[in-house]
Amino acid sequence: MAIVCEVNKDQSPVTGKSPHGVVFGVFIPQGWKLELSSISEPADKWNKTVEIAVLADQLGFDSLWVYDHFHNVPRPAHETVFECWATIAAISQRTSRIRLGQMVGCNSYRNPGLLAKITSTIDVISGGRLEWGIGAGWYENEYRAYGYEFPKPKDRIAMLRETVEIVRSMWTESETTYKGKHYEVFRANCDPKPLQKPTPPIWIGGGGEQLTLRVVAQLADCSNFGGTPEEWARKRETLLGHCRVVGRDPSEIRMTWSPELFIRETEREIIEQAPKRMSDESFEDWRNGNLVGTPDEVSEKIATYLKIGCSGFIPWSADYPSSESIELFAKKVMTNFK
Repeated sequence: MAIVCEVNKDQSPVTGKSPHGVVFGVFIPQGWKLELSSISEPADKWNKTVEIAVLADQLGFDSLWVYDHFHNVPRPAHETVFECWATIAAISQRTSRIRLGQMVGCNSYRNPGLLAKITSTIDVISGGRLEWGIGAGWYENEYRAYGYEFPKPKDRIAMLRETVEIVRSMWTESETTYKGKHYEVFRANCDPKPLQKPTPPIWIGGGGEQLTLRVVAQLADCSNFGGTPEEWARKRETLLGHCRVVGRDPSEIRMTWSPELFIRETEREIIEQAPKRMSDESFEDWRNGNLVGTPDEVSEKIATYLKIGCSGFIPWSADYPSSESIELFAKKVMTNFK
């Protein structure tokens, strides 16, 4: 999946710093990938989520992230999944510096006017730390389970574009009247406005190379791809091609990567403690395509991605609820690039 964000030109999409330096974010445990299943009580699961979020703030990560999903992947497992906006709102009151983002919100789950209100509120209560993520949606099982229609991809992308237009208008105008093919609002108010000016960073998610990446080229200041260096580089070249077509300077777009993270000090620990994977992917393929290894090996992988144009890394830690990987990453990897 590719994730993109639109931001103030003087501000990076993740930290508010110069757009040219490398940035590091991290997902916090939320339950979507069953990472909290070893903890029995929901209240204790939530305490672990807060604990990791506060730790990420203290460790110097630039941003923390959550998913926008309601039940587990790859299938419902009757396991806790904390809703993204409630989670971000609560975490905003337990952290002070770190930026708060989604990778990414599902457009179909909330109407555009409500999204404008939620996001502006979050930006104010967090002291201007919101990264708003929005995507066209993909998890059909979840759509059907919760009673949402699942339009064809072309329509979902068109709906996404209209939502971004409505939310941006409601953030910046005294009131908004908008009539599109899929959505309309009439004299919609959104007060208070976000603290960040002109707007909070807007992250648009999706990796479709013909439709979505064209929207990236037109609207985004930041993109996020997954995959091996070869796969990541192919997405980058596709995006550069769209930039040429629409007349966009590609140097304006920060390009980032969101792999899984698993770090141990020794090769033996990596092999013996590797977490169970959710797919049929082999251990070697998983290791090669993600930030898996010793601190030195993970640093080498980051250097490889930097050489092909990547300037930001936002991993999900595969050993949650343990904090060992994110602590080693912060103390023995991030320090090599800051």
